[in-house]
Amino acid sequence: MAIQFRGLLGSEVGQLRYEPTAKRIRAMLGGDTVVDTTRAVLAWEPRRIVPSYAVPVEDVRGGLAAAGTADAGGADGMGVRVPDLTARPVLDPSVPFAAHSTAGDVVDVRGGGQVRPGAGFRPADPDLAGYVVLDFGAFDAWYEEDERNVSHPRDPFHRVDVLASSRRVSLELDGKALARSSRPMLLFETMLPTRYYLPREDIQAELIPSDTRTYCAYKGQASYWSVPAGGDLLADIAWAYEDPLHDALNVRGLVAFFTERVDLVLDGERLERPITPWSA
Repeated sequence: MAIQFRGLLGSEVGQLRYEPTAKRIRAMLGGDTVVDTTRAVLAWEPRRIVPSYAVPVEDVRGGLAAAGTADAGGADGMGVRVPDLTARPVLDPSVPFAAHSTAGDVVDVRGGGQVRPGAGFRPADPDLAGYVVLDFGAFDAWYEEDERNVSHPRDPFHRVDVLASSRRVSLELDGKALARSSRPMLLFETMLPTRYYLPREDIQAELIPSDTRTYCAYKGQASYWSVPAGGDLLADIAWAYEDPLHDALNVRGLVAFFTERVDLVLDGERLERPITPWSA
C-alpha cells in the first residue's frame, strides 16, 4: 500500500535522527574558530523539526565541561500541534535548545576566552557516541564551507522553489480585501504551506512597518508589517525579504501574508487556513 511521503516523515518525528554532511562546518566565538570539522552530522532531537550540528568532541577546540544530565522529558508540554504531520506537538525553532527531548548529558562549551553554559548536548545514543550537539544560537557565527549560515543548519531534505504564476490570489479578512493579484510569485517550501508573494502595488491594506526581524536559513532576513483591521492591529501579519539569499531571489521586495491568520481565495475558491507554528 502506498504511503504519502509527508506521513512517512511525520511518523519519524518522535525519533532521534541524524544525517552525515560532507560540508566543512566552522563556528566562531569571541573572534576565534572554536569548531572546525569535516565530520559533522545533522541531528534532530525527537519532535524537533530543524536540525542542529553535531560534531566530534575532539573538533571543539576550546573543550567541554560537564554541566549535568538532561531529562528526556524536559520538552514535555512544549511545542505546537501540526495535525497533518504528527499527533504530537512539534518543537519549532522558538523552543530553546535547553529543552531536550531525549536522554543525555548537558555540557558547557569553552572558546574564545568565553564559556557558553549548556551550549552542548551529548545524547545517550550509541550512534552518536563521541559527538556533541551544539546550540546554533550560542555561537557568534557559523559557516558551511566559506559561506555564512544564519538561523539554523540547512536541512538537506528541505527545498525551496519559487515560480511565477498567473493564478488569481485574493487575501481577505472578514470579507474585506487586503490584497488582490494575478501575478504572484509562489514559494513552495518542504512541509510548509505555499506562500503567495505579491507586488506591493497589489496590496490594498495599510502596511504599518514593524521592528520585527526574523531569519531563515534558506531565504535570509525578513522584515514585517502589521495591518489595522476592525479597530485591532494584526501584528506582523505580512513580511518581505528585501535582500534574500539565493534560494529566494525571485521574491525580493514582494509581500506575503500569513494565510494561517487571513483568508486565501485562490482562483475563486476559498481555502481552509493551514495549521502551522504561525497560526497563533
